Amino acid sequence: MTIEILVPDLPESVADATVATWHKSPGDSVERDEILVDIETDKVVLEVPAPESGVLEAILEEEGATVLSKQLLARLKPGAVAGEPTKDTTDVSQPSPDKRHKAALNEENNDALSPAVRRLLAEHSLTSEQVQGTGVGGRITREDVESYLASAKTTTPKQSAESQDDDIAVSANQRSQKRVPMTRLRKRVAERLLEAKNSTAMLTTFNEVNMKPIMELRKQYKDLFEKKHGVRLGFMSFYVKAVTEALKRYPEVNASIDGEDIVYHNFFDISIAVSTPRGLVTPVLKDCDMLSVAEIEKGIKELAGKGQEGKLTVEELTGGNFTITNGGVFGSLMSTPIINPPQAAILGMHKIQDRPMAVDGKVEILPMMYLALSYDHRLIDGRESVGFLVTIKELLEDPTRLLLDV
Repeated sequence: MTIEILVPDLPESVADATVATWHKSPGDSVERDEILVDIETDKVVLEVPAPESGVLEAILEEEGATVLSKQLLARLKPGAVAGEPTKDTTDVSQPSPDKRHKAALNEENNDALSPAVRRLLAEHSLTSEQVQGTGVGGRITREDVESYLASAKTTTPKQSAESQDDDIAVSANQRSQKRVPMTRLRKRVAERLLEAKNSTAMLTTFNEVNMKPIMELRKQYKDLFEKKHGVRLGFMSFYVKAVTEALKRYPEVNASIDGEDIVYHNFFDISIAVSTPRGLVTPVLKDCDMLSVAEIEKGIKELAGKGQEGKLTVEELTGGNFTITNGGVFGSLMSTPIINPPQAAILGMHKIQDRPMAVDGKVEILPMMYLALSYDHRLIDGRESVGFLVTIKELLEDPTRLLLDV
């Protein structure tokens, strides 16, 4: 009796999936609930566990294969132990009658070899199977071994010359290239980026913000904050708080276009762009207007960790009215982020860098950061976009206003 390993139910709007990684090979022992294979969809990676302990008998869909929901992936023999012969392995491991007959003949021939022939074979690290015998009953003679060695000598220089030519060709041209297929996530990201560029009237506006007040506030309270809440106080929680407040004041930025209608959202779900080994994902931090700074930091840390491990769920990637992307963690000084459809805008944060600034008629060195807001001009006009960005700038430069709601 075997158990069929099937592709799990795929999320809605996902037609098919790709077999990403097999963690086990045929013949390996597996424990109950041990992960057998990862199935990659356009949105998430689904893990397929073993329903019972046993031995993985056969893999029917190799890595890279496209599969559908409930398609057969592999067969598992429950209760078996690795190394025990199964039906498949018995057929492979048991030699055929022809092979057994040939083995018997070889043993006979070995016994019939003369001492001189055996010594000659041993001197040149040869076996009786390599040399064709022309003696009585197919026995190997000394002349058979010598003719075999002579033919080997004539072919060896030719082969070595060919290999030498190959080495010269490789050394003369060290340039090479590697072609690998796109992951499903990378293909989906590419499609959405092109969709955003081709279907929106995208425009980007810039501003800059003095990060000194937030940096001083963070420096003063970061140890106490981490001790009380068990999470580090970063910059993202301030960004999320400022964006949430700005969205309240400019509802057009929190809206989206659906056909010929404008959909205004009365909730504040913010997508956070996270770079993962599989590509860029935008998990959603929901109801940000109801979260404290500590809850925002914990939520972002959890989503980022799941993104790195490929364990984000469809629910965590679905929705979002506005996106924040922070290219500053990679050193980006300025960029023009691309809208995440069907959203109407995205905010790009960048590297904090000391620059000379004019303050009250004097030059001061301040930690400055550029802000970039890309928006869909079909829905958001210049007044709303600039006002939204200036609101974020003012809230970040005076974080006390976030607490006083002014």
